Amino acid sequence: MLKPALWAALISPAWAAPTAQAPGAGPLGAPMQVALLLAALAALPALLMASTPFLRITLVLHFLRQALGTQTAPSNQVLLGLALVLTLVLMEPVASRIHESAWRPYQRGEIAAEAAIERAKPHLRNYLIRYAREKDIALMIEISKRPRPASAAEVDLAVLIPAYTLSELKAGFQIGAVLFLPFLVIDLVVASVTLALGMVQLPPAMLSAPFKILLFVLVDGWNLVVGSLVRSFGT
Repeated sequence: MLKPALWAALISPAWAAPTAQAPGAGPLGAPMQVALLLAALAALPALLMASTPFLRITLVLHFLRQALGTQTAPSNQVLLGLALVLTLVLMEPVASRIHESAWRPYQRGEIAAEAAIERAKPHLRNYLIRYAREKDIALMIEISKRPRPASAAEVDLAVLIPAYTLSELKAGFQIGAVLFLPFLVIDLVVASVTLALGMVQLPPAMLSAPFKILLFVLVDGWNLVVGSLVRSFGT
């Protein structure tokens, strides 16, 4: 697994607090190391949401729960736990490459923090560039007023990460809209039947919920949703 300090260091080199310094590197004091480590840990949730599949997965699972009409089942803890596990599985190849090429030499004191960051950046960039839309990258370049890069390898992470986040939001909403359609049909059918029978006092959502849950169970919905989510990342 990729270490938290190195994840944070990909965005801000000043956050890297080495345990073993390369020749010529000035050591940081213990209080400063603790302060930088705490700052890195505080930034990890935002970094996890912005640069991993966690965002798309949580969006889709939220839409699924809303479509089923179960409100709080599964609970937020269950959905976030499932999203985190899937994120770890999907990011394991990237984390392994970063660990081998950047973290291990840095931990052994063979390279300085800046060199470890430079070695780690291409692996994260290669992952992000696969799913960030060109339109979103162009928007971020325009907003940040940076020069247009000549190639994908020259796109800065400060531009690529927010572009990836926008792309994941779009993908998550697209999948969520598709998930809503079959359950919406059930809601319309139940509402039409109750209206025809004159049962205007009975909320249609109360009657349609068991049918939607039954349909989801019969088609093995969790397997389909999780499998489709993982395959949407090309793994």
